[in-house]
Amino acid sequence: MSESDLAEFNYAQRERLAFIDFCLQFFGQISRADLVNHFKTGLASCSRDLTLYRELAPQNLHLKHETKLYYRTAEFTPVFEHEPESILNSLCNGFGDGFSNGVAPSDICFDATRLIHPQSDVIAAIMRAINNQQAICCQYVSITSGESSRIIVPHSLSNNGQRWHVRAFDQKSNEFRDFVCTRLTNITTVETPLEPSHTQKADIQWNRIHAITLVPHPSVTHFKAIELDYAMQAGKLDLNVREALLGYLMRQWNVDCSLDASLNGGQHHLWLSNAKQLQHLSSLTIAPGYKDLP
Repeated sequence: MSESDLAEFNYAQRERLAFIDFCLQFFGQISRADLVNHFKTGLASCSRDLTLYRELAPQNLHLKHETKLYYRTAEFTPVFEHEPESILNSLCNGFGDGFSNGVAPSDICFDATRLIHPQSDVIAAIMRAINNQQAICCQYVSITSGESSRIIVPHSLSNNGQRWHVRAFDQKSNEFRDFVCTRLTNITTVETPLEPSHTQKADIQWNRIHAITLVPHPSVTHFKAIELDYAMQAGKLDLNVREALLGYLMRQWNVDCSLDASLNGGQHHLWLSNAKQLQHLSSLTIAPGYKDLP
């Protein structure tokens, strides 16, 4: 079945069909009650959804009347393409976008790394400013300089693996910087036109993309394990990364960014093999082993 075949159904129908497909693939079974509980619809409607799914993919499921459950068959072929990240998120928090049904934490699938999330009103204020191309006035608490009043022009949100940052032009320092979203308070909108030099198009570090090559660290005995972890091809992983985010990625993955892979210790599984071509980048100063050549 192609994407065009599914396009004839409305969004709600596709969601219910995708839920059936998801449950069959990852749990091996589904019942009408599962649909009722998840989508809060009637039994008749759920029966129609299951009938429609059987028409679309009759080889994917069979009904056992004694249990009133539909079971996955050995010939099962997914109707929907489920991305690995979405799959694991759904297994941890429940199927869906989290808006209409909230989250339903699993007791068999866990995400051990808990990202620090800002309050929803902070996210909302930042996103409105980005969408409407406005500056905001706020209080910001820095680890180095403490609390201060700032006027910033946000243009993007990014996740560095530990917390959410907003990339913004800072009128106090007169440069583009990253601000930790959880440290912003008392946000108000500044009703003045933006200077072109304060917008995303003027953020050189954000717009400059660097090609990087990661390889298993020479200290690793069994390279194959690392190649599988990062889906490497021919023993390497080539990525294109924004300059502003490069240091965060290297630190999150604990990549040895020294020129000669000189960092020791089992925690360094990767080496930035083209580190010599990436000198003089301020965003890399936080990366393990990185030293700027004179």
